[in-house]
Parts: sequence; C-alpha cells; structure tokens
Amino acid sequence: MSGSTLELTKDNFNEVVDQNDFVLIDFWAGWCGPCRQFAPVYEAAAEENTDLVFAKVDTEAQPELAAAFDVRSIPTLAIIRDRTVIFAQPGALPAPALNEVIKQARAVDMDEVRRQVEDQQQ
Repeated sequence: MSGSTLELTKDNFNEVVDQNDFVLIDFWAGWCGPCRQFAPVYEAAAEENTDLVFAKVDTEAQPELAAAFDVRSIPTLAIIRDRTVIFAQPGALPAPALNEVIKQARAVDMDEVRRQVEDQQQ
C-alpha cells in the first residue's frame, strides 16, 4: 500500500481510521479543477511519506463522508491522528505548504490534544 492513495468510502472509513494512527484525507471530485491540480501534489507527498496513510474521498460518490466532515468546498484536506481530526482546511495546497502541514501534524502532541478534547466534553 505504500506510496499510493487509498479510496475511502463509508464502508471502509472506520476500519482505516481505527487501524491507522495517522490518516490524511483529500476530499475531491472529478469535475473540480483545483482538485485535479492538487492530485499530483498529494500523490507525491504520499510517496515521500510512506509511513502515513494518504486517502481520498470522492465527494460525489461519498456524500455522507463529506457531510460528516462538514466539507463545503473542495479540495479539502483533513488529517486524523488517533481517531481525532487535528487539521481540516479547504484549498489546493502547493507542495511546500502541504509538506509543512504534514511536518506540523507529525509534531502535534496527541496527549495534549486528548486533554483538550476531554476538557471540551466536560
């Protein structure tokens, strides 16, 4: 699976997120020009970060997933670590910006994130 992107559907979504502690998701659609421009950038990042799971969600085929992430414009990039969304932002990122987002996401202290989530839930 390394160096390629995984097609996420409502059927495999939970399994992929539960089994992998770091998942990037590109929400896209075939008719979206910026999505097509972002695709090779995303693929290249997948090849450079083979320890992470790079997934794609076709918002036309998977409207429930797009709705679950409140995706209003595409492309939208989301990053999930330990089943927690730590990043979600619309827009096609250039390669240096995507690499920086990945670097920052790797550096996130998930213990701190979990504490913040618990605080919000109380």
